[in-house]
Amino acid sequence: MIFHYIYITVLIILALMLFACLIRAVKGPRVADRLMSVNMMGTMVMVMISVLALMLNEGYLVDVCLIYAMISFLAVVVLSKVYIGIYEEKRKAEENPDTNTEQGGMSDGNL
Repeated sequence: MIFHYIYITVLIILALMLFACLIRAVKGPRVADRLMSVNMMGTMVMVMISVLALMLNEGYLVDVCLIYAMISFLAVVVLSKVYIGIYEEKRKAEENPDTNTEQGGMSDGNL
């Protein structure tokens, strides 16, 4: 019975930490902060699912946790690739400022 209260306390603490990571993901000043907070949110959700599996004595929740781990990993990899592509495009645009002025003379491509 005492473990039940410990599990609930751990879930509440993790929910508060998850909310703090969500704030950092939205507010983060840099892309690296956002990526780290998304990765940390995925890890905390996996821990919450594992605690629920212990609390409810349901083994299938561990399988759900493993599937969520794979999906979370792939999401972070995809987000990293997207931001690396954006960074490389900005860097190429800074190195060659003449290529942006071909479309009507404006730097953003508008006529």
